[in-house]
Amino acid sequence: MKPIRYTEKMVGEFLAKGYWTKETFYDFYDRNARTIGDREALVDSRYRVTWAEAKRLVDAIAVSWAEMGIPKFARIIIQSPNSVYGFLARIASERAGLISLTVYPYLREKELEYMVELTEASAVVIPSVYRGFDYLEMYSGLRKRFPSLTHFFLFDDEPPAGAPRGTYSLTRMAKERASKQISEEALAARRLDPIWQVGLLTSTTGTTGLPKLVEWPIAPRVCTSRARVDIWNLTKDDITMAIAPHAGGAAGTLTYFAAPLAGAKTVMLEEFSPEAALALIEREKATAIGVVPTHLVRMLETDTKKYDLSSLRFIRSAGGYLSPQVAEEAENAFGASITSDLGTQDMGSVSGCRVEDPKELRRRTVGRMLPGNEVRLVDEKGNPVPEGEPGILYFRGPHAPAGYYRDEKLTSTVFDNDGWTTTGDIVKFDQGCLWILGRAKDMIIRGGQNIYPAEVEGLLNEHPKVASVAIVGYPDREMGERACACVIPKTGQTLNFQEMGEFLKSKKLAMFKLPEKLVIMDSFPIVGDSGKIDKKVLKKQIEEKIAGGLI
Repeated sequence: MKPIRYTEKMVGEFLAKGYWTKETFYDFYDRNARTIGDREALVDSRYRVTWAEAKRLVDAIAVSWAEMGIPKFARIIIQSPNSVYGFLARIASERAGLISLTVYPYLREKELEYMVELTEASAVVIPSVYRGFDYLEMYSGLRKRFPSLTHFFLFDDEPPAGAPRGTYSLTRMAKERASKQISEEALAARRLDPIWQVGLLTSTTGTTGLPKLVEWPIAPRVCTSRARVDIWNLTKDDITMAIAPHAGGAAGTLTYFAAPLAGAKTVMLEEFSPEAALALIEREKATAIGVVPTHLVRMLETDTKKYDLSSLRFIRSAGGYLSPQVAEEAENAFGASITSDLGTQDMGSVSGCRVEDPKELRRRTVGRMLPGNEVRLVDEKGNPVPEGEPGILYFRGPHAPAGYYRDEKLTSTVFDNDGWTTTGDIVKFDQGCLWILGRAKDMIIRGGQNIYPAEVEGLLNEHPKVASVAIVGYPDREMGERACACVIPKTGQTLNFQEMGEFLKSKKLAMFKLPEKLVIMDSFPIVGDSGKIDKKVLKKQIEEKIAGGLI
């Protein structure tokens, strides 16, 4: 399956400059098995496997799928909690020449029927039951409508009684086949071309409707993983830990994609609780963890001093906004640096902070452009802005996906013919780093002067009474728009309009940027399951309150 938008010119450029290679992620498992084979690779509450064992099990799973007649390029959905066999299934898909789509365990029939239909998936890898939900029953129902779905592979050691035809124990299959000879030639024939063939799919989170599927060859994912290994200073002595689900970027980028390139071990937390996460960090001596901001907040509500967290070197927080205050509290409590970066599933990875960067840069910026990324800043009309001035971020480079799955029309709305795309962020460059000032669509124009919400939010988040803040514009006859601050106070705290104004004035903020209304809220509307504030909905809520005379 050829990637939807790559051209010979683009591929030649990225190969010639060394950003793309012919390596696959399996190649790093193979290398690690040969060079550090006796070191642990993957750990969960049931299994501990070395790199040599991991490679052997991956080969066994891959060749079993081939022997079952699952054809090369068939699509396979992996719906797995954090687990050793979830990782093995992902890398075995690549080894067998299958196109994998790894999804969150909490997705249900509405989202999955769309994915099964669109991809014509042949197989799924699932637990039979997890957190009281029967996945096998759900997929059995989907099979009645989508006959392409012929194989169910379970993490259970035995399929349950009455399991439908085509149901297998992945763990038993792997262990039994690993004890027999495996043809390297047969697997070599199924090797995916890391540039000219789609290797995996990822799903996006939208504000409405169903998620879109994004297709990726392996080369850009390896390219980005190398960049992450560099800025995180990952080595084979690191112990990475997935606290967030490995299906998402918060933990998956660190553990599934980056760790094997460095030969680092990965430990997986299957069920999150603050106490379980902290205890696992202590027990396994984790040096790097992948979390979403909610995990950090909940762990900070626990007595972290009860745990020895001295092994931690850095924390990768993604998938939502992490306030500077929470970041500061977490760094003090954990004794580890928190990194920040910029990237999306639709457009790829843009930039990132180094672990050793000064605190101000890690708090207020998304770091430097990743190697190979070109950038230009333009105004609303597409004209280049003067150096040092804010502009809408456009970029192109080797860290971008091929486009939306089998949808050239939709892909063309995101990437132009030369590969340029935009996140829609208004940014500026300072100290070599990318400072995000807000989204182009969120920018507030007050009497002809631009207010960038992220700038004001960053300052107001430093207020000791503020837990979270979002700045949105509202219509005004005189000024066109004015700014409203929506604030969730810390527990037991209150904040009034005068306090807010005095605090922002103390930060030397221009008077026209000061919010002219303050709304205290208990929670913000969220975009799908991303944890990100849905400003479109929030803006509408504020406009309705103003129109109704409530604020």
